[in-house]
Amino acid sequence: MGIPARSSGGGGGGVDTLSERAANMRESLVKSQSITDNMVSILGSFDHRLSTLETAMRPTQIRTHAIRRAHENIDKTLKAAEVILSQFDSSRQAEAKILKGPHEDLESYLQAIEQLRNNIQFFSNNKSFKSSDGVLNHTNNLLSKAISKLEEEFKQLLASYSKAVEPERLFECLPNSMRPSSGSPGNSGGKIANSHSEHQNNNAENSAYTTPTLIPPRILPLLHDLALQMVQAGNQQQLQRIYRDTRSPVLEESLRKLGVEKLSKEDVQKMQWEVLEAKIGNWIHFMRIAVKLLFAGERKVCDQIFEGFDSLMDQCFAEVTAGSVAVLLSFGDAIAKSKRSPEKLFVLLDMYEIMRELHLEIEALFRGKACNEIRESALGLTKRLAQTAQETFGDFQEAVEKDATKTAVADGTVHPLTSYVINYVKFLFDYQSTLKQLFQEFENGDSNSQLAAVTTRIMQALQTNLDGKSKQYRDTSLTHLFLMNNIHYMVRSVRRSEAKDLLGDDWVQRHRRIVQQHANQYKRIAWAKILQCLSAQGLTSSGGGSSVSADGGNSSGVSRAIIKDRLKTFNIQFEELHQRQSQWTVPDTELRESLRLAVAEVLLPAYRSFIKRFGPLVENGKNPQKYIRYNPEDLEHMLGEFFEGKTLNDPKR
Repeated sequence: MGIPARSSGGGGGGVDTLSERAANMRESLVKSQSITDNMVSILGSFDHRLSTLETAMRPTQIRTHAIRRAHENIDKTLKAAEVILSQFDSSRQAEAKILKGPHEDLESYLQAIEQLRNNIQFFSNNKSFKSSDGVLNHTNNLLSKAISKLEEEFKQLLASYSKAVEPERLFECLPNSMRPSSGSPGNSGGKIANSHSEHQNNNAENSAYTTPTLIPPRILPLLHDLALQMVQAGNQQQLQRIYRDTRSPVLEESLRKLGVEKLSKEDVQKMQWEVLEAKIGNWIHFMRIAVKLLFAGERKVCDQIFEGFDSLMDQCFAEVTAGSVAVLLSFGDAIAKSKRSPEKLFVLLDMYEIMRELHLEIEALFRGKACNEIRESALGLTKRLAQTAQETFGDFQEAVEKDATKTAVADGTVHPLTSYVINYVKFLFDYQSTLKQLFQEFENGDSNSQLAAVTTRIMQALQTNLDGKSKQYRDTSLTHLFLMNNIHYMVRSVRRSEAKDLLGDDWVQRHRRIVQQHANQYKRIAWAKILQCLSAQGLTSSGGGSSVSADGGNSSGVSRAIIKDRLKTFNIQFEELHQRQSQWTVPDTELRESLRLAVAEVLLPAYRSFIKRFGPLVENGKNPQKYIRYNPEDLEHMLGEFFEGKTLNDPKR
């Protein structure tokens, strides 16, 4: 601050006051310094005392910390002891449940096993506990016993609900059209529907198959839980063995009740064809039931019990079904490898057809590495059936061409070989889709063209054989009648079947012309001689006997004797033709009438003309009825008896 200005009234008093104030300030500063020194001294004293106190308190602090840590350790120990005691407690509870067994309360039993596993895990992680080894040994032994009881429970539970399926139950799972009319296929009362007719609507009805319930749905989760515990315990092999030994015989029994038999190749080879054919029909039905119902049901059960273990699932399914599949496929294999014959072609096609039909389902059911062998066996049978069917097809064509049947049909009708081959071909066309698939097994190309080529070759082979058989007839006219009948039968059958679409109109028209050619040849050869009798050629006077004109008057142009001889010859020849050819047969009504009409159109006008022109020569003589035995109406009536296949002792002849 500034020093106040000196006043003009009193200079000495102001200075004194200022000095006094300065002195006071110095005194205050001195006192303040003294106080500060004292405080420093006091604080220094306090610091010394605190240091001494801290030194004195350190042992107490150490003891307090030790006590606190001891309390913490005690708490930890108590908690650890509590956990251990709880493990012992839960172990005792689990042991009590294990000793009771799984039968009364399976869920609690499974929980007890899980608890034992937790206990083992706990004591394995706490080996410092001095009794842990003893506890682990005890718990492991207990768990082993528990799993053994679990195996037994799985076995008993599976066995008690594993029963063979009665055929009636299986039939109820089929579409209506495929159910036997009565009884079961395995019994004499059961009637199996034709496999091929079933196949026509199979795709539309496929959804109508109902997979049978082999084990009640409520039991499957229990079996799954049991299986899970056994797998976790490392008892997978025992599980597989139990499952296989329980389910496999049940499946085989279901098939046995259905009618499936274990037949060796030797058994098959010894069977009469009629018996074997019936068994093949049943086998086709059995295959469909086995795959679509029994194997499908078995796969469903297997998948649910072993859910989560795919390899085990497939392995168990393969082991359960292997025996049954082998029985079914071995029969098919025996047929495929048996001696080939034409009548087996259709059953081979039926068998091939069912294997093709079931192919995708077999692939889906028998999936996985464990089922490889079964899938390959099924596919191998399909290929063998196709191969045998194709070879049989070739054999048939060759057999038709080389058929050496010496017995000719005496009446010139349709030969049994012709009707057999045509029926064979008509049946083949019921298998068009199957045949086309079969052709594709061995060569690429248009399957329609392949089928047409095969059919044409069979027809040509038949025609070649018929040409050979026709040469057995001594009467050439009967040769042509025979060929006319047989080729007409071929043409008519083709026109009325699906073969027409493949062979084409050209084939039909060409062979109709051949039929007409043989008819014309028959007419020319059979009736040439008799028509010659009615010809005016050669009717000249021999110089003896009387002659008459055409109007009954005398004429030197024609000899009565020649006319009588002509009429006598005509009567003899016509009666011989009537007797012989009324025994011949033209089975087709339209063709028969057409042929009679063709003969009548030639014969009757010629006869009428001859009688009108030369009849008076005879009528004016003695016994005219001896020479003119028939009027045209009589001849027409007798022609109506031709080709009726009458026997010599037929009173109607």
